[in-house]
Amino acid sequence: MAAVIGIAGAAVVAFLVIGNGSGPTGPRVVSSDEANRLAVTRFRNYQAGGRAVTITVPSAAGGLVVTGSIDYRARLGYGVVHGTGRDTSSGGLIEWTGATVFVHPMADIPAAAPASPPGSGWYSRSLQTTGSALDTSLAIALSLGSDRPDNAALLPQNGATWTGQDRLDGHQVDVMTGPDAGAKPGTAGSVRYWIGSDGTMYRVQVDVASEPQPVVIDFGTGEYVPVRPVPGVSPPP
Repeated sequence: MAAVIGIAGAAVVAFLVIGNGSGPTGPRVVSSDEANRLAVTRFRNYQAGGRAVTITVPSAAGGLVVTGSIDYRARLGYGVVHGTGRDTSSGGLIEWTGATVFVHPMADIPAAAPASPPGSGWYSRSLQTTGSALDTSLAIALSLGSDRPDNAALLPQNGATWTGQDRLDGHQVDVMTGPDAGAKPGTAGSVRYWIGSDGTMYRVQVDVASEPQPVVIDFGTGEYVPVRPVPGVSPPP
């Protein structure tokens, strides 16, 4: 399903149920309707142009939280990083593409990134494809948009499952697992999606090879604020 870097293992939660546990439980193979919603969920993000996101990155030192937005058409993310626990020295602004990460360290970190990135003070580096929970999380988040739906007919064949129901921010959602990039057989369960009745993506949870805890990506339902490139940097074509 989503193009994910560094995914390993099955999802942490075996199943979820709503309310007092009286509802249906899983896991089971997705129904036709569920497969259709799973197939369009990344396309919904692309159709929207972009989404507000909160990315919770696991770390033995306490973890990081990235709050911002992703432009799924330009494939460009932007936000502010806050450290948690002992990992409080990595805060500041961040912007990223599929190949490059731009960081702007700050001593006084704002709650939200300014609408226009600062004109100076940025440092760039290549996005690491292995060994970095932050970079893996950024790549995962960026991959959750696609300019076309996935093939719904292939999802059940490749092991996609419905695992239960949940509520997020007042929205009734179904929780489903899907395979990783290219819908390869044998990879079901590596990505867990919280999906609404119209295919809207509300949360994604992914196990990453470098950390015992999963990456969690929550999508805001408010108005999307377009991402502006760091001055002098063009988004990828």
